[in-house]
Amino acid sequence: MTSSDVVLFEVRGRSALITLNRPEARNAVNTELAEAVDAAIDRFEADADLWTAVLAGNGPVFCAGADLKAVASGNVQLGTKDGGFGGFVIKQRTKPVIAAVDGPALAGGCEIALACDMIVASTQSRFGLPEVKRSLVAAAGGLARLPRRLPPNIAMEMILTGDPLSAERAATMGLVNRLCEPGESIETALALADQINVNAPLAVRASRQLALDTPAMPDREAIAVASKTLGQLAQTADYQEGPRAFIEKRPPNWVGR
Repeated sequence: MTSSDVVLFEVRGRSALITLNRPEARNAVNTELAEAVDAAIDRFEADADLWTAVLAGNGPVFCAGADLKAVASGNVQLGTKDGGFGGFVIKQRTKPVIAAVDGPALAGGCEIALACDMIVASTQSRFGLPEVKRSLVAAAGGLARLPRRLPPNIAMEMILTGDPLSAERAATMGLVNRLCEPGESIETALALADQINVNAPLAVRASRQLALDTPAMPDREAIAVASKTLGQLAQTADYQEGPRAFIEKRPPNWVGR
């Protein structure tokens, strides 16, 4: 394990475990944490042997959002140029990231979780955008992403009341992919990552990007884009390996190229 003190980076097989490590501050985002998250995602993306990542928080809170003490002291740089708030919410990446939430994910913390591709949460977790309670708006993607992940009327209730949603209710509505017992969110998220990692990594990345890019397109356009992507995959070694492994009745040996 290596550490930047405020963000830990650990390799778990084909997955990176990235942990926010400011438990004394409820993992609130300051300049140092944002820059460290940005660097951790760059490291993950650059490592050909890592195919998925799990983003977690150390301590009883996933992330409480912006570090208000830092803001009050005049430090309002809570993001990075490439990643936005927390070094993450607008970070361009190609590989899947799963949030492992074991406690409150509020304000900017909820927005960081929403920026992940999937969410695993323990029963002691809750999600909320309480900004209206402080005459603020959730400006790090929550107002756009939450209505896409929940029924719009439920998202609107959360946004306008500022009240949190329990993990159990979030799971019934599809915001949470896996619900687990307290203390088990990281291992549950890593198990989900392993389910992804048995698949061809280039196909996973291409499918992820298509799922993000094409839902608003007309069907004909979306199919054309997907067909073009498939043609590009056909030039890779893994494209040949998949059918070969099926015929030979063995697990495929993906090489990521």
